[in-house]
This record gives sequence, C-alpha cells and structure tokens, in this order.
Amino acid sequence: MRLKANATYRLQLCPNFGFDEAAALADYLHRLGVSHVYCSPYLQARQGSEHGYDLVDPTRVSEDLGGSAGHTRFCEALTAAGLGQILDVVPNHMAIAGRENPWWWNVLENGPSSRFASFFDINWKRKEEGDRDIVLLPVLGDHYGRVLEVKEIHLERDNLGFCIRYYDQSFPVSIQSIHAMIERASFRSGSSDLVLLAADMRKQVKGETRDIQGDDNKDRTNEILRERLNNLLKSEIPAALAVDEIIKGINTTPEAMDRLLEQQHYRLMCWRASLSELGYRRFFDINHLVSLRMEDEAVFEATHALVLQWLKQRVLAGVRIDHIDGLLDPAQYISRLRKTAPNAWLLVEKILGVEEQLPAEWDVDGTTGYDFANFVNSIFINTSGLKMLSDFYHEFTGQSVDYEIVVREKKHLVLKKLFGGDISHLTTMLERICARHRRSRDFTRDQLDDALREFIACFPVYRSYVRPGSDGVIQRDVSYINEAVEKVRYFRPDMDEDVLNFLRDILLLKIEGDLEWEAALRIQQLTGPAMAKGVEDTAFYCFNRLVSLNEVGGNPGLFGDSVEAFHRHCRDKQQRSPYGMLATSTHDTKRSEDVRARIHLLSEIPDVWRSAVLRWNETTASYRTGDYPDRNTEYLFYQTLIGAWPIDENRLAVYMQKAAREAKQFTSWILPSSEYEDALEHFVQGALSDDVFRNDLELFVETLKIPAAINSLSQTLLKLTAPGIPDIYQGTELWDLSLVDPDNRRPVDYGLRQRLLDEMDEITPESAWQRVEEGLPKMYVIRKTLALRNTYPQFFNEKGCYRPLSAAGLKREHVIAFTRGDHVMTVAPRLFIGLKGDWADTELTFPRGQWRNAFTGDAIKGKAQVKDILQRFPVALFCRSEEV
Repeated sequence: MRLKANATYRLQLCPNFGFDEAAALADYLHRLGVSHVYCSPYLQARQGSEHGYDLVDPTRVSEDLGGSAGHTRFCEALTAAGLGQILDVVPNHMAIAGRENPWWWNVLENGPSSRFASFFDINWKRKEEGDRDIVLLPVLGDHYGRVLEVKEIHLERDNLGFCIRYYDQSFPVSIQSIHAMIERASFRSGSSDLVLLAADMRKQVKGETRDIQGDDNKDRTNEILRERLNNLLKSEIPAALAVDEIIKGINTTPEAMDRLLEQQHYRLMCWRASLSELGYRRFFDINHLVSLRMEDEAVFEATHALVLQWLKQRVLAGVRIDHIDGLLDPAQYISRLRKTAPNAWLLVEKILGVEEQLPAEWDVDGTTGYDFANFVNSIFINTSGLKMLSDFYHEFTGQSVDYEIVVREKKHLVLKKLFGGDISHLTTMLERICARHRRSRDFTRDQLDDALREFIACFPVYRSYVRPGSDGVIQRDVSYINEAVEKVRYFRPDMDEDVLNFLRDILLLKIEGDLEWEAALRIQQLTGPAMAKGVEDTAFYCFNRLVSLNEVGGNPGLFGDSVEAFHRHCRDKQQRSPYGMLATSTHDTKRSEDVRARIHLLSEIPDVWRSAVLRWNETTASYRTGDYPDRNTEYLFYQTLIGAWPIDENRLAVYMQKAAREAKQFTSWILPSSEYEDALEHFVQGALSDDVFRNDLELFVETLKIPAAINSLSQTLLKLTAPGIPDIYQGTELWDLSLVDPDNRRPVDYGLRQRLLDEMDEITPESAWQRVEEGLPKMYVIRKTLALRNTYPQFFNEKGCYRPLSAAGLKREHVIAFTRGDHVMTVAPRLFIGLKGDWADTELTFPRGQWRNAFTGDAIKGKAQVKDILQRFPVALFCRSEEV
C-alpha cells in the first residue's frame, strides 16, 4: 500500500475560485471526512482559463489562481487540516496562446532550429524542394488572400519586440524578416548602432552564428539580437521612427505583408483547412491545443519538473494523468513517472470498454472511476422496460435503436468532418510504406484511405497499446485488432482483402521498419480521438433512448445489467486496483449523478413516460418552427427537464444548443445553423412559458423526487463502500442537478454546505430525511460513512475483502448488499418504484455476530426483514457491534 486515503474531493479551480478560496474550505472538507483534495490543473494555463487544461507554461503555478504565494498558502492550509492533495496533470498537450506559451512562440519564431522544436508533434511542410520547413497554422476566419486584402493582419512593435497580429492572436517575426527591415531603417535613420546590428543579423541569417558572442545555438543567438534591437529602439528615437515608418508601409500594402509572411517559419491559413491538412497533431480536433512529444525524455523532464518536485517534497500525494491514451507510448510514460515518483498515487484517465481491463503492464493504482460510474448506473435500470422504451423511442423520433450502427456512422462522420487532416497524414505514411514492399506497391491512396477509416470506425475500444521493440504484441491487443478487422469485413464485404490484411499486419508489427512502426503508433493515437468525438461527443447526443446511460465509458446500447455483474466488477476491482478512484460525477460527465438518478426511473415507468411525452408533444406543438426542432432533440429536451428540473431558461437553452451542435445533425460547431438554433431557442422559451406544460411537468417530476432521492442515496453509499477510493465532485454532497460542462462548473454555495454540516451532529436519520428537499440525507450518508471509513480503514483497503450478500423473498431483486472486511455491511435498495411501497417477505441473513446500523444506531442479529432494516432511513450501513 502506497498511501492512506479515505476519499477525495474534486475542486475545479478558476480565476474566481483560486487558491485562497480553496484554502478556506480545508477545515470543512476535513470535517466532511475526505482525506485528499483533488485539484483541477493549476500550472500556468492561458490567461483567464476556466479549467486549466489549456496549459502554456508547466514551469510555474497559475497566476490567475494566486501564483506561487497563493499556492503555498493553499498547501499549508491543507496540511494544517490533515488533508493530502492530488493534482490533475496534463501531459498530452499545450495551448497555442501567443507569447503566453514561450516554448511554442520560440518554435514559430525560429522554426526547426528552435531548441523547443522537438517538444511538439509538428508536421513540418515545404512548399518546394530547397525551401525552409514551415508549420501550418489554421487560425484565420477566411481564406488567407481575402484576410490579407482587407488588411486584417498587422505588423506591430511594442516593448517586447515585433509581432504579427490577427485580432486577438499574435505571432512572432523571424530574424530574417526583421533583418530586412532593420537594413532599410539603418539607411533611413543614419544610426551607426543600427548599421552594426544589421550586420550582425546578416551573419545570423547566413548561418555565421559563432561570430556573434561565440554562441552557436541559433535560437539563443536570435534572442540576443532581438534584445539588442529592442534596447536600441527604446534609446534611439530616429531609429525607432524609421522602423515604425517601414511597419506602416507594410501594413498598408497587402503585397508587402505577403512578402513578410512568406519569410516566417509558419503559414497562416483558414481554420477550415485543418479539416483536410494539418501542421501539427492536436488534442482531438481543437486547433489551439498542440500535442507534445512526451515520448522524448527531455520533454518529460521539462514539463514535469515542478510536479515531480512537489511529489518528492510530499506536497502532492499523487497525480491524475489526463488523457493517457493521447500519448504515443503510455506504458513508457507511466514507467518514467513511477521511476521518478515510486511512492506516488498514480491514477489514469482511462476510459475502459464494458469488458476491458486496465493494461496489467501499467504500474498505476487505477483509473479515475468512469468504469465504476457506469457499473453503478446499470443496476438502477429496469431491464424489463427495454422493449417499450425502444419501441416508443423509434416510433416518436424515427431514430435507429441499433447502437452499434449509430456508433460506426458517427465515427465515420467525425473522421470526415474533424479528422480529415489526420487521416490524410496517415494515408500518406501508408503510401510510403506500400512503395517499399512489392506485395503492396499497387495499393492506391483511395484504397488505403478507405481501409483506414473503416478500421478506425470499427475499432471496439479507445485504443490498443502495441509497442515496437517489446516482446511481441500482447494477446489483448491482437484480439482488439482482429475484432476490428472482422467488423470491417462484416460491414464492408466489398473491401479489398489484401489492403485490409496489410493494415492489420502493420498494427500487429508483422511488417518491420521504422516507418512501419511509426504508422502503427500513429494509428493507435487516432483511434482514441475518433472514439471520443464520434461516441461521447456525437453518438451520445443522437442516441437518446434513455440518456442517463449516455455516460463517458458507457454503452447505452446495453440497457442495464444485473446485481451479479456489479458484484463481479467490485470483486475484480478489489483484486486489481483497490486504490483506484470511484466516481459518480466528474467534470467530464454528461449529467450529474443526481440527474441520472432521476432519468433512470423512466425505465421503471415506460408506459407512463410514453403518455407524458405524447401529451407534451401536443401541448408544445405551437412553439415549433416548421420541422424544427426535430423529434430526437425534442425527446432529449423532455428527458433533460425530468432530470434537471427546476432549471432556468438560460441554462436549459445553452445546454440544448450545445447538445444540438454536438449531435451534428442539423447544426454543429463548425457550421452553426441560425435557422435551426433560433427555432430550438424559440421552442425552449415557448415550452417553459406555457403554464399547462409547466404544471404537467412539475406534477410528473414531483412523483419522481422521492424515488430519485433514494436512487441517489443508494449509489452514493455504494460508491463510498465499494472497493476503491470514493471521489466526491465539488458540491455533490448535496443534491446537484447539473448538466454537461460548463454547467457543472457553476459556483458552489459552500456557505450553505458549511452551515448544514455544522448541524450534522444533532441530526437524526428521521430529521435528515424530513429535509430531503435540502439534500441533507446525502450529506448525512457521506459524513457518517466517511467517519466509519476513517475509524476502520482496514476494512476498506486492499485487505478488506468484498463479499456479496443475497436477499431472500419476493422482492429480493430490489436490494443490493455486500460486506467489506467481514465487518462492514452495505444495504441499498434499487428499482424503488417497482417495489410499490411493499418489501413483502424480503429478508437478509446477517453474517455471524451482532450488527449496528451506523445511520440509525439500531442493532440486528441473524435474519431481518428489509422493510425493518430501511424503516428509519432509506439506506443502511452496518458494522459489527463490537467494532462500533
């Protein structure tokens, strides 16, 4: 065991909630019972970042959050309260943000000669043989020529030097183009110092760098020259005026601006060009996030120095590794991290398929808990409601209920619309490989492109982890690759078998060579983004049969699962990763745990739900604009209201617009349709202003509030007592009816939560339940359960065995129970509506000894009726009485 952890509490830091605000919560979190604060990224991100994942400088703490001094105060407050700390680290990418990112700025300034050029995953381009390498930047709102002709690009000079500006974006100016300006200015101004500087610049441009202060590092010499120039222009007004006059001429003449831009180490291009041509690998499809080459040890050391220092000093107990699948070689990265931080708590953001296991070769403590969230989701779904919900969903929307077909279709969509540049780059690589081998030499580019797209669309999990130079391909990866090939054959019997086998052999490393191995690694890096964008950010907004199942790592095509499957997952987790995280809400979840708990209930009342939707469709018909919104979006709208009510019009309108754009059916982020979005907004406003609709909706939701609260308490207790370390997302210690980000990053009312926690010592289970509207029962469960975990950690750690318990009687399927360490017992109801208020003869047989309920104080020995166990409070947590 590497650490003692009871529970984590996730804090989303932002400029309005920085280190000092977080530090003020230390005592509250300690009293709640958590052991570690789990922080969103707080190294320097781009100015004003609301989340911290757009990193610009990993060598310093975010100034927006309070800087180094604020960080010190925060860490001291945690230590004083006895709390540890976990930090979310982002190894995959950095933000492109002008001068804010000094490494990227240096690369654009100096090209391949930059000492940071190897840090970024760049596809350097050459216009013609003999030309310099450039990186393509898809940042312009229109075609380059049009932008240039309307003079939207400007050359500027300030105290920091020269830059090219396009609205709020800025780019550096190469030493070559500055040299040309300075030579002209030296003649105009007559400045002898400027003449000398121009001569030194000429030497630098010609590559005679050792003549300038003995420095043979080109980009460092460029920095020296720029500093000399800036100082000179500050001190010599005639020289500065001459330079400014030249700048004015360039800015007023498109031809001159074009010549200047042609001298840079980058090419500005329309943002749409990134759909087919890329200058660098991105985080998913986000142009302003450039991927890092973390496989380079120098990059690892430069980006992790501060984090590793904190781990060594025990400022941090561990880290959460963001987007591990984006790295070229995740196993290598983990090995380096573990070697430098042998005792750190390492958690990976790894999205596992339903039957997928965390790679055994990764020396980590577990995942961040998406897998648990989906297993616990599944046991609150009434599988008998599948047919009626499926039939009605298809009847009302016309949409397919074959989830696998939807996933393949949407992955193809994003490969075409978002990742065309990535596919093009990989296809070119495969073409080069084909030319090396006689059996593949005749494969056409179209064949390779087609096979690659289909293979990625059919890949069953996020990615494989084939590693050239290792001891062969692990059977796990062989199985996934072969499964994808078989799916391609099923969906595309017309595809050339030789081309498909060639692609398979590349991935299985049967075709050797450096380029072949690189292709295998690069394809693996693209299957994850295709899955994330095609499934999480597209299919999940299109397949709306029961949206509480549309969760990160989930499979909405599988309509619930058995209690036995949940027990199997918990036993496996206890064996494999007892210190992995358990999550029910995160910053990435599509809906909060409490929203899902409500929507789950629809699986128990499909007939009632069908009648309600048909009524609402008729009531709101007058607010439609022609065929808009479509029936599928309307169906999502009603489910969203069920889960999140009460919700104000603005929050709902923002969410519905995002959902419609993510679905990419009638509008999208790339091509927003004002016609569709205006119609959708009108529909939302009209429906919410309709008294008949609102009253009907409120009556419907009212009948679900108590069952939903019990669902929520059950899943909370399961999370707090199952194998692993439970995580509480900020604010969810009370009811939280949040939707996808940014809705789930709204400010949390900690004043309210602290006042309620102050009352907790005087609260009885009955009085807690009477205040169900306030969310007090949830805080009651969390506080009591974490107190028990703190008192008896041995029952919950790697030695605290997990044993399922079975109920007996007519309603036995409505209860889930298990013991931990043979001394703690969890009892939670499920499918509460189906109970119809009657547990009948359902009973539990308690293991040997007397057991006392930590929530009520009641003692039980032997057998007990479930109705008696849950009479005073909806869930139960027992401990052997001699241990209480």
